[in-house]
Amino acid sequence: MKSDYSQSIPAAWQAMSKIFVALGDEHRQRILLLFEPGERINVGQIAEVSTLARSTVSHHLKILHESGVLASEKIGKEVWFWINREALSETFGNVLDYVRDNT
Repeated sequence: MKSDYSQSIPAAWQAMSKIFVALGDEHRQRILLLFEPGERINVGQIAEVSTLARSTVSHHLKILHESGVLASEKIGKEVWFWINREALSETFGNVLDYVRDNT
């Protein structure tokens, strides 16, 4: 066992923690499961099929976007979201690398 519990969290791990916090909510998980591969979705489309109010969907999308789980682009008045596969692949890869290296 390492003896320095107070060591600082590496920058890559700080970013990962935001992703895991964002993915820790059931509603945000359901939102992610709505996406087809390569699809872009806006808040209105999600609100139509969910039990959540549009403002609540917007809140969850903001958290997913700020954590890096979702990427977005504003086209006209609509913001379109898609899964940020690169960020998720990197995060899960970092975790798997750590597990493999420490078992």
